[in-house]
Amino acid sequence: MSVETHPEPSATDASPAELIRLDKVSKRFGANTVLDQLDFSVRPGKHVTLIGPSGSGKTTILRLLMTLTKPDEGTITLDGQPLFPAPEKQVREVRKKIGMVFQQFNLFPNMSVLRNITEAPVQVLGLSRDEAEARARELLEMVGLADKCTARPTQLSGGQQQRVAIARALAMRPQVLLLDEVTSALDPELVAGVLDLLRDIARSTDITMLCVTHEMGFARDISDQVLMFDGGRVIESGTPEKIFSDPEQERTREFLGAVL
Repeated sequence: MSVETHPEPSATDASPAELIRLDKVSKRFGANTVLDQLDFSVRPGKHVTLIGPSGSGKTTILRLLMTLTKPDEGTITLDGQPLFPAPEKQVREVRKKIGMVFQQFNLFPNMSVLRNITEAPVQVLGLSRDEAEARARELLEMVGLADKCTARPTQLSGGQQQRVAIARALAMRPQVLLLDEVTSALDPELVAGVLDLLRDIARSTDITMLCVTHEMGFARDISDQVLMFDGGRVIESGTPEKIFSDPEQERTREFLGAVL
């Protein structure tokens, strides 16, 4: 099944047709087929949310784009450049365009907040330490943690750690931001603050977002397109209004009925 995440561009549309593209991508873990001949693409600047039951392949897509795992079949391109299959040197270059925020924060516990944010820009992008720190301080101001530069991750709440993780991802100036259930490890009272921050980023930047979430209100607010996954395939695609108010597929209605 081939599902595009956007309408076909018109003749007057000058923007590139796609930033992310997966063609006939399959991924298996043993006998379990997690992605089954998946086709989809995402246009620059769009916010696309993947919904569906656990095990339907959503997080696997993000891991493929981050090159944390490889597909068994198919091709993946980012900004017209092959991500798979591709030589390792090219993969490293293309991957610089992608930032990811994980469920479990994945901060370095032995580094300060500031060092957590500056390490990759210095080591991977080749920024000077001063330039990286100036950018990091701007981002910490944006996420409401300007006073936590010298703190260690263990001294922060879960919500604060996830804000640092978001700042760290943005410090690489990515074209694409991948969000993998970023509130699932947070206490309920901390969820709203992180989601509000991501809403602000979605509204105030032109970054492309690909988001996996069970927070349906958040998905409705920030998405240009919502994809419903089941059994390793996209079974329905549409605007938030269409998917949440008038889904066509019975499986989509069942899933939303269980989570809304």
